[in-house]
Amino acid sequence: MTAEFQPAPAPPPLRQNWKLTLAYDGTDFKGWQVQPGERTVQGELQAALGRVLGEAPLPQGSGRTDAGVHALAQVASFALASRIPPANLHRALNGTLPASIRVTEARTVGSAFHARHSARAKTYEYRIFRALLCPPFLARYVYASRWPMDMDALGRAAALFIGTHDFLSFAASDPDQATREAAPEAEDGKQTGTVKTIFSSAWELRPSEAGELLVYRVRGSGFLHHMVRNLVGTMLDIGRGRIAAEAIPDILAARSRSAAGPTAPGRGLFLHSVEYDPADEAQD
Repeated sequence: MTAEFQPAPAPPPLRQNWKLTLAYDGTDFKGWQVQPGERTVQGELQAALGRVLGEAPLPQGSGRTDAGVHALAQVASFALASRIPPANLHRALNGTLPASIRVTEARTVGSAFHARHSARAKTYEYRIFRALLCPPFLARYVYASRWPMDMDALGRAAALFIGTHDFLSFAASDPDQATREAAPEAEDGKQTGTVKTIFSSAWELRPSEAGELLVYRVRGSGFLHHMVRNLVGTMLDIGRGRIAAEAIPDILAARSRSAAGPTAPGRGLFLHSVEYDPADEAQD
């Protein structure tokens, strides 16, 4: 008796790598990263993928924004077996995500692309509203401050952060948290841990109907946990005359959180953009 022929099992479908760009209001979320019993952006996105496609990979973000922090262009990557067209996924996700999270772009990329590991630079903005009263429609997105500010001192301080430095003094107090958002390595492969390169760092005044908007914009190779908020809190003390701008090199050299100023509130911080090498995104 001959054995019955058994066809070989079909190979599993090839998974496509996806890149999403998202904007969100972080006020009502406990940050990006999934946490048990908490509402997070990553968790909402994963659940939305499950509702739309029946598969729910954990999206990897370019960085882990904290509770209350917003994003204009966060980037997430994940792999899917589904062959849904990008325009359909884009539309379907926005149809099921909460209104405080919007997908602004959805597309497939090469298999090597990773939202965090492939990032080459990030830009953050911190927004401070200066007036007697902060309008309620701005309160979720700015740090309201009426203190007089020495703008020249702020500018000098911001410029001193440009370059490659050890930013341990401006990291979260918990060393495990301080290094949790690893930056891409520099071209020489040596930039790891608390050493980061800041490409630009400056303050600007923007027109506002209700008052004065003071904006800090910083672009760098990567950022430690709480780093931008600690930079801002320290510079606000400089603007108020509590610390000299020229003290920044000594604060950096101290490599101690206690040497720097306070942590500015999360609500004024925005992840503005993330940059990638086009070759890292190219299809296989």
